[in-house]
Formats: sequence, C-alpha cells, structure tokens
Amino acid sequence: QVRLVESGGGLVQPGGSLRLSCAASGSTFSIVSMGWYRQAPGKLREWVATVTRSGGTVYADSVKGRFTISRDNAKNTVYLQMSSLKPEDTAVYYCNTNPTRHDYWGQGTQVTVSS
Repeated sequence: QVRLVESGGGLVQPGGSLRLSCAASGSTFSIVSMGWYRQAPGKLREWVATVTRSGGTVYADSVKGRFTISRDNAKNTVYLQMSSLKPEDTAVYYCNTNPTRHDYWGQGTQVTVSS
C-alpha cells in the first residue's frame, strides 16, 4: 500500500519558480517509476514528467526545458522543480506511479501562475 502526499504549490508570478514535493509511504517506492501529472480547470488530467527508479527522466513537450523531475529514494520523495512558469501551467499537480494506479491519487497541490 502506498500513500502519496503532494506539497509546495502556491501563487507565483509569470516567470517565477516553485518546487513541488511528493512524499510517499510504503516500501516499494524505490523500485517504481514515478510521475507528476496536472489538471487545469475544465481540462483532463495530463502527464507532465516521469522519473524512473534509476533516475532517468522524460518530459512532456509543454514543460521540457523548464521543469526538472528528481527523486530521493532515501527520503521516499519525488520533486518537481518548475521554472519560467507560465499562466498555462496553472493547475492542480499530482504525483503517482507511472503507469498510474487509481488508488494512489492524492489531494494534489494547487499551482497558480498569475500577475
């Protein structure tokens, strides 16, 4: 059983930065790929980035070059460093395994990019 808790969201101006964290409980964290996902108002949830168990990373085209995903297996935590934020990055951000599991979705953390 895994429980995921996201944090670090907030209100930021365009061009600003935020770092999101996802704390995971459970002993299987280090052996699975983890991902960040987001859901903007009125839109479907979409994949943002993935970090494999060995640290390899993949990004959606919309965030490539601006976001960095990383993990600390000793702390059971996944991070998303977001820079050069745009208003279109406004969404609730979630972490989950990749592929996702329905029972792992948490509450997410709200990111609002606005002047």
